[in-house]
Amino acid sequence: MGDRSLSGKKTLITGAASGIGRATALAAGRKGARLVLTDLNAEGLDDTVAAVRAEGGIVEYSQALDISDYDAVTAFAKQTHELLGSLDVVMNIAGVSTWGTVENLEHRHWKLMVDVNLMGPIHVIENFVPPMIAAKRGGALVNVSSAAGLLAFPWHAAYSASKFGLRGVSEVLRFDLARHDIKVHLVVPGAVDTPLVQSVDIVGADRDDPRIQAWIKRFRRHARQPEQVADSILKGVEKGTYLIHTQFDIRFGYWWARKFAWPYEFAMAKANDLFTTFLPKDQR
Repeated sequence: MGDRSLSGKKTLITGAASGIGRATALAAGRKGARLVLTDLNAEGLDDTVAAVRAEGGIVEYSQALDISDYDAVTAFAKQTHELLGSLDVVMNIAGVSTWGTVENLEHRHWKLMVDVNLMGPIHVIENFVPPMIAAKRGGALVNVSSAAGLLAFPWHAAYSASKFGLRGVSEVLRFDLARHDIKVHLVVPGAVDTPLVQSVDIVGADRDDPRIQAWIKRFRRHARQPEQVADSILKGVEKGTYLIHTQFDIRFGYWWARKFAWPYEFAMAKANDLFTTFLPKDQR
C-alpha cells in the first residue's frame, strides 16, 4: 500500500459503536474509506453506520458480534471476504477495562481482559491479515493498546496484562509484516473521555466514594476527546508511524522508559531479516 491514504481503502474497525471506534469510523468515512464495522453493541453500531452514511461515508458491511468469540469472528471474516475480497486496513479498537488490586481481582476479571483486549484482536488478525498478505497489495494493521501497555499504572495489572500483550504482538508483527508492505501501528492513548470512563469496573472500591469521584473528574479534565484520538490514529496511518501517541505526557514518560530505542529496533529488524532467509523462497 504505497499510498497510505484511506480514500477508497477497505477498512475494518472494531469497537465502532462508541468512543474511539465510533470517532475513528466517522473520521475514516470522511476520508473516503470503504468501511467494514463491528461491535458487540448492535444498537450503537447501527447508530454509527447511520451517522457515517448521513455524512456521505461508505459502509460496505456491518455486523454486531463479540470479538472474543473466535467462531463468530471467523464467520464474519468469511462473509466480509465473500462480499469484498481481502481488506486494506484492519483496526483493532474494541476493548474493555477493569482495575483493581490483585487480592480483589477475581479470575473472571483477568479472563475478560485477556479474552476481549488480547484474544479479540488476535482473532481479527488471524482471519484478516493472511488474506492481506496473499493479495500482495500491502496495507495497514492498527492495534489500539494503551498507555497501560507501556507503563505500570496502579491497579492496572489485569488490564495491563492484555494491553502489554497486544503491544508485544504488534512489536513482532511490525517486523514480520514489513516484507509484505503491511505497516503495523500501535496506538497508546492516555486519558480519553469515553463512556468507558464511567463504566470501568474498579474492583474492591466504591465508585461513589468522593475521593474516587474526584479522581474521575480530574481524569476527565485531563483527557483527550475520542475525536482527537481518531485524528491522531488516521494521521499516524497516513504517515506510516509505528507508535502513535495521543498526548505528550505519555510520550515523555515512555521516552524515559526507553531512551535507547534505536539500537534495539535496528537489531530486531536485522534479526527478522535473518529469520526470513529460513523460509521457502516463495514465502519471503
